[in-house]
Amino acid sequence: MLTKRLSFSTVVPALSLVAAALWPLQAHALFDDDEARKAIIDLRNKFDAHKLATENTLGRLTQKAEEGNVAGQRSLIELSNQNEQLRSEIARLQGQIEQLQRDVSEIQGQQKSVQAAADERRRALEPSTVVVDGMSFSASPEETRDFDSALALLRKAEFGPAEAAFGGLLKRFPTTGYLPSALYWLGNAQYANRAYAPAIGSHQRLVRQFPNHLRSPEAMLAMANSQVELKDSKAARQTLDSLVKSYPDSEAAAAARERLARLR
Repeated sequence: MLTKRLSFSTVVPALSLVAAALWPLQAHALFDDDEARKAIIDLRNKFDAHKLATENTLGRLTQKAEEGNVAGQRSLIELSNQNEQLRSEIARLQGQIEQLQRDVSEIQGQQKSVQAAADERRRALEPSTVVVDGMSFSASPEETRDFDSALALLRKAEFGPAEAAFGGLLKRFPTTGYLPSALYWLGNAQYANRAYAPAIGSHQRLVRQFPNHLRSPEAMLAMANSQVELKDSKAARQTLDSLVKSYPDSEAAAAARERLARLR
């Protein structure tokens, strides 16, 4: 717009000079000198006024255009600032989302750990199926713990504590599935402690209540050993004879035959 304004300002004076030069020639034919001069002056004044008005109009248009450019630049700056603020806000929100995702993941992990711990505690309280000496039965965690502890003591040759542990198990859980096995090992602990009469009682109870149990033949052989220690050879022979008749194919019966030969 400024270039157009300058070009127009340059052209207008030139046109004025041309018009002023031509006009006397034309006026000479129509008017006298005074009238011609007045007409030229009047024409110049009108032309100058029109020129000034045009230049003012162009100036205003140029100023408006420049102001429009400034306003446009300000708008672009404001828009750029707004875009930057939006980017910052988006980045902040994205960070919050990522933190929330990490928090959720952590909470889920904690919940899994808590659930696993709860399941472990529940399993620790729930009965489970166990197999001991060929017998399958359901036992509580406490029963299994007490039996295993007592057996561990016996294996370490701690016969006194083992006898007390097996006795405690049978008192706390009189109907436990561990009963036949516990009676057998209790009798062995008592025998090791030289409590022969109690040992005979434990082994007799096993054979009487569980004649088909895997340990019953061995319990009868152990009974005979206790009877021998008590110098009751007659009772020992009777026990060995009954063992051979009741469980003829067992390893305990083979051992009983050898001992019978020595006792006779």
